[in-house]
Amino acid sequence: MSSKKKSDSGEFPSAEAVKLSDMVSYQDGSIVSRTIVKKESSTLTLFAFDAGQSLSEHTAPFQAFVQVLDGKVELIIGGEHIVADKGKTVLMPADIPHAVHAHERFKMLLIMIR
Repeated sequence: MSSKKKSDSGEFPSAEAVKLSDMVSYQDGSIVSRTIVKKESSTLTLFAFDAGQSLSEHTAPFQAFVQVLDGKVELIIGGEHIVADKGKTVLMPADIPHAVHAHERFKMLLIMIR
């Protein structure tokens, strides 16, 4: 009997080893997102940014972790420029303005904790 099924957390399969970067695909000229877990306490969302795409400066009322799965990203957090590449994780504090710039294609897992 197989235990492979979607978990009660959303689109993420349970009891299965998963390569997160394969769960979201690049699309020319776009930003693609896929929420894989959505709970009251947290949300996990995968993003694939094509080169040249950006999210303008904004704030969120809770902290978020950006884990880079592929490529490289420039984050601007509270006026500080942070470049992170595959394998790096950056904490974006709550209520601090931040922006995202993809100088090249990149994928990330965004973990928002309420």
